[in-house]
Amino acid sequence: MYVQFIKRIFDVIFSLLLLPIVLFIVLIFGLLIKIEDKGPIFYLGTRLGKNQKTFKMYKLRSMKINAPDIRNVDGSTFNSDSDPRLTRVGKFLRKTSLDEIPQIINVFKGDMSFIGPRPDLPEAVEFYSETDIHKLDVRPGITGYNQAYYRNSNTQKEKFKNDVFYVNNISWELDLKIFFKTVMSVVLRKNINITGKDMQP
Repeated sequence: MYVQFIKRIFDVIFSLLLLPIVLFIVLIFGLLIKIEDKGPIFYLGTRLGKNQKTFKMYKLRSMKINAPDIRNVDGSTFNSDSDPRLTRVGKFLRKTSLDEIPQIINVFKGDMSFIGPRPDLPEAVEFYSETDIHKLDVRPGITGYNQAYYRNSNTQKEKFKNDVFYVNNISWELDLKIFFKTVMSVVLRKNINITGKDMQP
């Protein structure tokens, strides 16, 4: 019942309540983004959604215009606070995770959920095992098990493993734990340097 109906109802209600805050943040930082380099406010990246359906994911643009696409050896996107492709505004957005806020629009539209596996690039399916692909059985999330407990400190293979662990154990209790752990990780800047070796889902 929770997975099939209640989770989606919560997503719709809370995304509606948060849309005015989203609009305010977009207006403020959209203006700063325009002042810095006059480029587009949003970055619309194509991502894999539930049942392998692709969608455009909203993010406040944190990189310079026409920044090169840099990938890690496992095909995942390169992510670092010292990334030279980041704008000055972008560094703050990344550090505070405010660049992710517009994804609440994706939640309202039904592309995403507040809690779930983070969405991957379409070509990530080439790296999925027969088990990993089950992460696409649910809507991807703004935050999830990996982001709450490990941020960017574990490997792509470990992230896929955690995503499937989440899919197989979804409950309102687990979602609540992930939510509060995310607040601790982002706001209090905790658990950022935990290594993948410490992972025991």
